[in-house]
Formats: sequence, C-alpha cells, structure tokens
Amino acid sequence: MGKWVCSVCGYEYDAESGDPDSGIAPGTAFEDIPEDWVCPVCGVAKGLFEKA
Repeated sequence: MGKWVCSVCGYEYDAESGDPDSGIAPGTAFEDIPEDWVCPVCGVAKGLFEKA
C-alpha cells in the first residue's frame, strides 16, 4: 500500500492508518481515495502528493 507525502506541508498519508477524520478507512490505498480528497493539514489537492 505504501505512504504518500504532501509536497506542500509534509503530511504523510499512510494507507494502513487511512484518514478517518476525512472518511477514509484504514487499509485504503492512496490510489483508491476519491479525487476530491484534500490534505487534511493544508488543504491542497491529492495530485500534489508524492510516493514516499
């Protein structure tokens, strides 16, 4: 699954943990997150994340 890092603020999305506060369940691969999801810290688009 892996980890993805926000290129703006450094927030790390870990697929094992998901993003429950944004409705993303643990175990959700980054590729499966809806395209309208944004960084929970700084609000930038999913497209600005890079694979860690």
